[in-house]
Amino acid sequence: MSQDSLLIIACSESDANLYYATRFLAPDPFVFLQVGTRKVLLMSDLEIDRARAQARVDEVLSLAEYEGKARQRWQSPHLIDTVSVLLEAYGVSAVTVPAAFPLEHGDRLREKGVSVTTRPDPFFPERLIKSEDEIAAVAETQRHTEAALEAALQVLREGRIAGEGVLWRGKPLTAEDLKKVINLSLMENDCVAQHTIVACGIDGVDPHNEGSGPIRPHESIVFDIFPRSSRTRYFADMTRTVVKGKASDDLRRMYDAVLAAQLRGIELVRDGASGQAIHEEVARTLEARGFQTGPVDGRLQGFFHGTGHGVGLDIHEPPRISKAGAGLRTGQIVTVEPGLYYSRWGAVRIEDLVVVGTDGCRNLTRAPKLDLLEL
Repeated sequence: MSQDSLLIIACSESDANLYYATRFLAPDPFVFLQVGTRKVLLMSDLEIDRARAQARVDEVLSLAEYEGKARQRWQSPHLIDTVSVLLEAYGVSAVTVPAAFPLEHGDRLREKGVSVTTRPDPFFPERLIKSEDEIAAVAETQRHTEAALEAALQVLREGRIAGEGVLWRGKPLTAEDLKKVINLSLMENDCVAQHTIVACGIDGVDPHNEGSGPIRPHESIVFDIFPRSSRTRYFADMTRTVVKGKASDDLRRMYDAVLAAQLRGIELVRDGASGQAIHEEVARTLEARGFQTGPVDGRLQGFFHGTGHGVGLDIHEPPRISKAGAGLRTGQIVTVEPGLYYSRWGAVRIEDLVVVGTDGCRNLTRAPKLDLLEL
């Protein structure tokens, strides 16, 4: 039987492909085999009953039972010995595995005469086209993301500028304080965020700097929030940039340019559009407003990352809207998030989540694109 037999050995809590195939969440690795359209799990005694009740598969088999069969041939069977017994039971002599499949497992299978072929991510290409239920799940996570941002912005509004800092509840307000407010709001809505970015001033010029220390007035503050729902497992992603105090004229020009570029990018998202072409047009929009990209004082500045990426069960999925971006297809969910980064002025990034459609796109993001005004 063959190349249509799929094999994954992983932990579904961290492997989105396995979760997608089974809709079963477990913290330890287990075996998934798909023969044609039939889906089979090999589960430990610890998880077998829960898997039979929850997993969206055709059959859940006992790992202990198959280990017993393997012991009839090998004194101390390796997991792959047990898996080989399962493959024999289903007449499988060739499997397709994910690109990240453990090398040791692949070598052991080949030693047993099983043909092993890898498939690049996403292992299930259909993952990229979201169903209406999946779109609703992402939109729900996005609502919670927006609520978390609003909670942080309310803290900024309540804060009082005092010299070179911002006081809140009698103490200097920090990026850590704002991240705590954001993450607590998300937890209250059954979402978990990691690496939330609240980057003030020069911190924001490094796009993945999570930010730390005191919030300073009159400087840009980049909020990038990308939580996962604990219930549905779907991510959302949103970035907004604000200032506590008065934005400089240069910072305001940056903001206006990024917003114009982002709106232009969103305008171009549709079925069949080239991710590369959208990215190039976004870059041109920024350049036309006088913002060039290149090294300044030994540091790359300007717009030097992609315009967007897919979002779903992983925070970064295909397709990409970038220099190497491919064609977009109806039902994909992508971000549109241009930014500008200059050590002299700070950083601005604005990000929305949109669903690719036949004649355009649907924006899942409702949060206003806040002007750089005092909060």
